Amino acid sequence: MSSEKMETNVSSGAGPGYEEKENSLCPEDLSEMLAAGTKEVHEKAENTQFVKDFLKGRIRKELFKLGAVALYYTYTAMEEEIERNKDHPHFAPLYFPAELHRHEALACDLEYFYGPEWKSHISCSQATQLYMDRIHQVGQEDPVLLVAHAYTRYMGDLSGGQVLKKVAQRALKLPPTGEGVEFYKFDGIHSAKAFKQLYRSRMNELDLDMETKRRLVDEAVKAFQFNMEVFEELEEIGKTIQEDVLDAGMSAHGELGGDISKCPYYAAKMAASGGTAYFCQLAMAALRHPTGQVLFATWFAALAGLVAWYLM
Repeated sequence: MSSEKMETNVSSGAGPGYEEKENSLCPEDLSEMLAAGTKEVHEKAENTQFVKDFLKGRIRKELFKLGAVALYYTYTAMEEEIERNKDHPHFAPLYFPAELHRHEALACDLEYFYGPEWKSHISCSQATQLYMDRIHQVGQEDPVLLVAHAYTRYMGDLSGGQVLKKVAQRALKLPPTGEGVEFYKFDGIHSAKAFKQLYRSRMNELDLDMETKRRLVDEAVKAFQFNMEVFEELEEIGKTIQEDVLDAGMSAHGELGGDISKCPYYAAKMAASGGTAYFCQLAMAALRHPTGQVLFATWFAALAGLVAWYLM
């Protein structure tokens, strides 16, 4: 998710090749203009229900997979246009394929979730297609605007994206070795903080007039809006998915939620409250367990036999 505002210091110190002198920023620097110009839409994107649920750790696995599909198509389009324009004077200084490109990492994630034939299981959604169409349009007609799309996506991935990685691993019970969240791993970057400083410095050094900078801000706003449309589309899809929400929020059990079959403390707490909901939940938990199913079947057979004997 594109969320540069959510800063996360994933490593300390500057990595090799990224250390640059600190420059005093001014309001006319492109990086400052982009940050100020997208502040409002950025906050709106962060407050979409999909993002808020994600940050709380309330993730439907199917929605997470569909989100990865949307990202795969988006980054494939963007990186195709970046490759097409890698020598363009207004983009060449920002060309970092080894450090930043994500479509191959996303392909690994999709193979993990969908299997070796993953390409036959995915399709591009309507909102994602509109996003891709815009990226291809600017790449072919006005390449300088690719800077806005690259800034919006990559800087977010290096910031708030690192928070989302940890949330997803915990909520979806993904392997600690990184399967399923390769998208969030930047093996070619030793210090996210130092690399972002380098990237912003390179943007500020681009030879652009003020009108072009304003057009880049407008395009970055559009990029955030495209992202929000994808989030909203995922929210609508989520309403049709019959699947338990995987919750990795700060509260282990929620208001009265939780799996009492796995938490004796919570079971005792519910029993002490005297609520009938506890006994219903306990029964349901038992029925989900194979042993509980056998015991229930045995008990039901015995009860049926007793009733039959009584009626004879």
